[in-house]
Formats: sequence, structure tokens, C-alpha cells
Amino acid sequence: MLFVVLFEDEVSRGEEIRRRHMKAHMDFLERNASTIKAAGPLLEGDGTPAGGLWVVQAADREHVESLIREDPFWPTGLRRSRRILAWTQVFADGLRDGAQA
Repeated sequence: MLFVVLFEDEVSRGEEIRRRHMKAHMDFLERNASTIKAAGPLLEGDGTPAGGLWVVQAADREHVESLIREDPFWPTGLRRSRRILAWTQVFADGLRDGAQA
């Protein structure tokens, strides 16, 4: 099952936290690459950091929750909120998913 995780960051604390914890966060993503299929920052229109996005392949929402809690960014206070949504991919690389055609 695919999930999308939307993180909203605490902007006032972001720069310092990212500087101190980015290596550990990236190491975490690499260790979990078989589950966290894509990850990256979200930016406001003016380029200021706003949060992050993950695409996760997991058996259930509880697995996604456990990954969030393991992320070195989570206990730092950087993440103001997170939203987990189930996602069905119906289009990629210019092609429709066969089940949705």
C-alpha cells in the first residue's frame, strides 16, 4: 500500500535544526529506502522551507507512524504536524496504471 506523508515544519526553528540533524536524517532515509520511496522538502512560493513530503510503501498506517517516530527530525521539534494519506498511483512516467485504464 502506498502512503503520502505531508510534514509542516516549525519555521522559526528549522534552519538550526536542519543544520544539526540533516546527516542523521539522510542516513535514516537511506536505511529505510526500501520503504520510503521518495522524500524531500516543501517550499513556500518565496523559497522558504515549509515542510516535507514522503512517499512510503508500507503494509499499514501503523508502520508509517513508526517510521515517523524513528526519523531523527521528529523529536527535535522541527515537525509542527504530519498528515498521513493513503495514495493510489494511477499515472506515472507518461503511462496510465493498467488497473485504472
